[in-house]
Amino acid sequence: QVQLVESGGGLVQPGGSLRLSCAASGSIFRVNTMGWYRQAPGKERELVATITSGGRTNYTDSVKGRFTVSRDNAKNTVYLEMNSLKPEDTAVYYCNADVTIATMSALYEYDYWGQGTQVTVSS
Repeated sequence: QVQLVESGGGLVQPGGSLRLSCAASGSIFRVNTMGWYRQAPGKERELVATITSGGRTNYTDSVKGRFTVSRDNAKNTVYLEMNSLKPEDTAVYYCNADVTIATMSALYEYDYWGQGTQVTVSS
């Protein structure tokens, strides 16, 4: 079993900054792509940013230049540094990880989600 535990959400004023963290733990052979998604009230969940195990990143257009995704492979942890936050960034942010698990006979790849952390940008 694999768990993703997130931390770092909260209330911040417009223009402020927050840093989210997400650590994967459990029976992990390899953590592949990790990323962050968000879901605002009444809207569908959307991709925010992803990062491969090799460090290649991808961002949704609305956060480019403001958010930075990074990871520590030794700790199986992904981070999201959010700067110049706007009210429209308000959402529940979810960590996602593509994880390879090893059994006696084969490797299996699964997709896992964190429990979500609330980010509220308001004055």
